[in-house]
Amino acid sequence: MNNNTKKRYINRELSWLKFNERVLDQAVDNKNPLLEKIRFLSIGFTNLDEFFMVRVAGLFVQKKSQNKSIDGLTPLKQLNLISIETSRMIKQIKSIWASLLDELKQNKIHIETEFSLSKTNKKYLQDYISRSVFGTLTPIIIDPSHPFPFIPNKETTLVCRLINNKKKYYGILRVPDGLEKFIRLPGKKNRFVSIETILMISLKEIFQCDTILDKGIFRPVRNSELDLGEEGEDLFLVFQKAIAERRRQEVIRIDFNEKISSHLITFIKKNLKYENENIYKLPIPIALGTIDKLILKEFKKLLYPKFKVRFPERIKDFNNDYFKAISKKDFIIHHPFESFEVVTQFIEQAADDPNVISIKHTLYRTTDDSPIEQSLINAANKGKLVTVIIELQARFDEERNLKWARELELAGAQIIFGNIELKTHAKITLVTRKERSKIKNYMHFGTGNYHPKNATIYMDLSYFTCNEILAKDSSKIFNYLTSYSVPKDIKKITYTPILGREKFNELINKEIHHASKNKPAGFIGKMNSLVDPQLIDLFYDASLKNVKIDLIVRGICSLIPGIDNLSKNITVKSIIGRFLEHSRIYCFYNGYKFPHPKNKLYISSADLMQRNLDRRVETFIPIENETVHEQIVNQILVANLIDNTNSWEMAEDGNYFKNKLSQKSKKFSSHNFFIKNPSLSGRGSAKLKSRAKVILKI
Repeated sequence: MNNNTKKRYINRELSWLKFNERVLDQAVDNKNPLLEKIRFLSIGFTNLDEFFMVRVAGLFVQKKSQNKSIDGLTPLKQLNLISIETSRMIKQIKSIWASLLDELKQNKIHIETEFSLSKTNKKYLQDYISRSVFGTLTPIIIDPSHPFPFIPNKETTLVCRLINNKKKYYGILRVPDGLEKFIRLPGKKNRFVSIETILMISLKEIFQCDTILDKGIFRPVRNSELDLGEEGEDLFLVFQKAIAERRRQEVIRIDFNEKISSHLITFIKKNLKYENENIYKLPIPIALGTIDKLILKEFKKLLYPKFKVRFPERIKDFNNDYFKAISKKDFIIHHPFESFEVVTQFIEQAADDPNVISIKHTLYRTTDDSPIEQSLINAANKGKLVTVIIELQARFDEERNLKWARELELAGAQIIFGNIELKTHAKITLVTRKERSKIKNYMHFGTGNYHPKNATIYMDLSYFTCNEILAKDSSKIFNYLTSYSVPKDIKKITYTPILGREKFNELINKEIHHASKNKPAGFIGKMNSLVDPQLIDLFYDASLKNVKIDLIVRGICSLIPGIDNLSKNITVKSIIGRFLEHSRIYCFYNGYKFPHPKNKLYISSADLMQRNLDRRVETFIPIENETVHEQIVNQILVANLIDNTNSWEMAEDGNYFKNKLSQKSKKFSSHNFFIKNPSLSGRGSAKLKSRAKVILKI
């Protein structure tokens, strides 16, 4: 590793903040409709919360350590830099919200404040509190018999000083999370008031006091890491206990409303035992992640136009018989442009089919009402052997996964929690079916989670096949997850933590060899994050040896492109737009120009991070079917590379910029292309007017 690490790598945390800046930029980009801009601001603020709960919290724990990041920074130095960047980002967030409020007014949608409300409006809202909300509220006077209450993570809370019976007190009012975030005022105009504003103007009535001397709003953000205790304990019980305890973790940030007094800030800091610098003042509602509640269907002109989600013709050709369709030919589904129902109906059919003997499935994230888990329960109730590998360490989804574990086990499914030291992040479903006198296997491999709601906005790939070699490999990987038996003679699937690094090294070194023979040599990687220093060094080495490397990294990227004598042959771009880029695709030229049918291609559940390669079970699935390969290489990867509408390029200094298109340049949005053009592998008997329209040229 080069000693001059600052020039060789970008700090992971600072790179993430740059990514969130790109998300927030969507909130001021006029190509996006108004309410979609509000959605992006909500996402950016929610992202910042999670960044503090996970990454900043981790640095807090280590802040006395002298361990350094790959770019040579101690935890304390990183925290200081994060504080500076976050202060700047909060200013940006406040400016964006002010601008969006003006734009809402221009579109005749008004968000009222305490000072813009008339007496009549205030009376209406106070009556609303009395009529609809009062029973849910618990005003607390702080005195020796009423100590300061525990305030959970991210809970908006009101604080005040008041006079009651000639005595001065502090008062606390927690805001129940289930309350409506914005209340519409009566009348023809679209006028809304945040619940925080309504409670602020109603404090005197809520506390039944003589006078409110001072009032404000605060919101603590807490460490979200789980303490899993001693090894060898029952994982189910360990996680139940850890989830309960997480609510009480230390505070790492406090948000206040802009007009709160320094006196109330001091009072809150003292009672939350908070001595750090991460204190930010925000406009009401201070939980700006909740502003997405303003996105109402009635304002459809202020939203993205709807598009028709396609259902693959190949399935229809076989009267929705998934087994016949998959037996005929492999195909891939590109979400959200093609329906996630293809995945849910495949598992539903497997559950109902009397010829299906067993179903194996990995669960990382899903919904409370997941149709997939319901189908697996149905299958188990029908006597099929159902095995579900449930990952309890899926951050923020632990409680939901525990719920499904209970319900599946009650139905008779085998529940495996995997290895506590290795998260199971691979996305595989393996269905075994008896057909005549033979046993046949059908598989789904995904780049994203089995999550029906996320599949409407996340760009992911679902690959269906009955390839016998992939079936054997999948079976061995499931056995590895259930019995710790290290797979032998894996033929096609690359998996971590055992084979991933070795395979990447082998494939990149092959590209270096091709370059040395003056053959086409290159690598195209599409992922969410690139942090692993070993792979970054490998890419640098390949670049120096004339291997062309194009990286499409949505979020964190610690590699620096375009530097002489290091990364001149490397480009990095980030695509941020209407849909969340989530599919992981890895393409190696393999001695042929890109795009070419003989390029070596993998789809994966894994980003290129230490955790994915060393501490998770991930899969890299080779794509060898001609049509599926063509769809991913010639459609998806090429579209990502030529996109000039949603793309940000990384410069040598680690900053990102959008290329300004000349008047002669033709705009191209990969997202719009995928909305308008059918995929190749699922088209079946559907006739295309012109094949040229769906095959792009780089």
